Amino acid sequence: MGVTPRTPFIAGNWKMNLDHLQAVAFVQKLHWTLKDAGHEQGRVEVGVFPPFTDLRTVQTLLDADKIPFALGAQDLSTHDSGAYTGEVSGAFLAKLDARYVIIGHSERREYHAEGDDVVAAKVQAALKHGLVPVICVGETLEQREESGPTAVSVAQLQAALANVPADADFVVAYEPVWAIGTGQVASPEQAQEVCAALRGVIAQTLGEDAAARTRVLYGGSVKAANIASFMREPDVDGALVGGASLVVDEFASIIRYQKHVGV
Repeated sequence: MGVTPRTPFIAGNWKMNLDHLQAVAFVQKLHWTLKDAGHEQGRVEVGVFPPFTDLRTVQTLLDADKIPFALGAQDLSTHDSGAYTGEVSGAFLAKLDARYVIIGHSERREYHAEGDDVVAAKVQAALKHGLVPVICVGETLEQREESGPTAVSVAQLQAALANVPADADFVVAYEPVWAIGTGQVASPEQAQEVCAALRGVIAQTLGEDAAARTRVLYGGSVKAANIASFMREPDVDGALVGGASLVVDEFASIIRYQKHVGV
């Protein structure tokens, strides 16, 4: 697609790791590491997605120290409020100045039986409260062998974008389930094939302008050693990083991927 105005986005999904005290130490060290390495703010957007119990602490730290990281949550409820024990409303996240929220992560789909209908409802809940949904899609190895490399992700994204307005701000993350935490990783060419298909879904559903501005990330055993190869692909605009986002030096190196390729 050539040169686009899409700012690369490197997002760290901490999953169920780091308590709020550990979160402070981690964010501070990451910030210092990037500054010491001469990282230029604005060339890459950095997002951190802590557990719910850390959000207020991390928000306070980001504000007080003027750390230019975006804050995101790992999930939200389809409901605004009410008798829903253990759930967290998008309204609460918005009050914490969270910008992003992950929706449809494969672990939520698998362990909590969240189907496409729930994912679509959560996308609507996020948009209602001014949050930017990071919509996760991806196939298992069995699904890939049965349906091919793009069919499952395309169908999941089509469902998630139902009733989404053309001017909505959202991010898509392709995370092949067979490559998450397994040490296996999709090749850059495989990632590009699926990410291009997902951009095509956005174009067909919401129009070419939406497709051109929406960032599509790759997630699945991303590390400093392979990030640059993915970022060379025209339809890969960043990464949703899991385990490697919990290691300061490794995550900092992923964020600074442009140095690996001399950009």
